Amino acid sequence: MSKKKINAAVLVSGGGTNLQALIDAQKSGIIKSAKIKLVISNKPDAYALTRAKNAKIKTAVITKDEYKTAENAEKAMIKTLEENNIDLIVLAGFLSILSEKFTKKYGRRIINVHPSLIPSFCGKGYYGLKVHEEALKKGVKVTGATTHFVNEIPDGGEIIMQKAVKVYESDTPEKLQKRVMKQAEWKILPLSVEKIAKEMTENGGKQ
Repeated sequence: MSKKKINAAVLVSGGGTNLQALIDAQKSGIIKSAKIKLVISNKPDAYALTRAKNAKIKTAVITKDEYKTAENAEKAMIKTLEENNIDLIVLAGFLSILSEKFTKKYGRRIINVHPSLIPSFCGKGYYGLKVHEEALKKGVKVTGATTHFVNEIPDGGEIIMQKAVKVYESDTPEKLQKRVMKQAEWKILPLSVEKIAKEMTENGGKQ
């Protein structure tokens, strides 16, 4: 008898390349303990919404502008997550810091992927290309990506997986960003979702 899959929501702000990696991993059977039931964006024009629609995944747009405050937007997000019976939340390029109230409510049920080997080049202000710019400035020979649980400290939650990626002298921040995505982010994010989802199905939907 197959175990019931848990419901996952993916939170996005931009192009959705990590979302695409999750959709592809679900199709290929890498993710088999979770079903991506919902994609929430805090930007109405995020291309990630198109990716979700193409994969026939339900979408919602919840912006701070619409709800006037970050707190109200979070309340609307919680309502949407609860209405869709979401068990696990995956941040895939979601460029908004979640409040302590929110992260505590979903303790050990929010996963993020960060484009460096935490604790290097992480925390407040370290996102997107900035992470790779700083890594190159520092002259590191190895970088990578990290998946971790989300708590009230930016990039401060318990690490789930890490994967190292070589840095070359000819690298630009853009080149390095692409390599880290392909070789690390798109691999460990689906594997981490499956790992945590499997643990949750075995624990009756809890982490």
